[in-house]
Amino acid sequence: MLDPKLFEELNSRLSALIAASPARDIEKNVKALLASVFEKMDLVTREEFEIQTQLLARTREKLTALEARVAELEKAAPQK
Repeated sequence: MLDPKLFEELNSRLSALIAASPARDIEKNVKALLASVFEKMDLVTREEFEIQTQLLARTREKLTALEARVAELEKAAPQK
């Protein structure tokens, strides 16, 4: 089996190499570009999406109940 310390050493050396190279600047620029694109897309977080989904479900339940109530009232109303 390979020694885990070997991988740790390799990882630390690669990290140090990338931090001192133009690749680090490229990474920063790409992250900034992606953040800008995502901001313009007007995205919502998963939490916000879940909250709105729950709100919509409750609203649909209320609408269904109101529709049933209106139907009952229409049946009970005297016909002209």
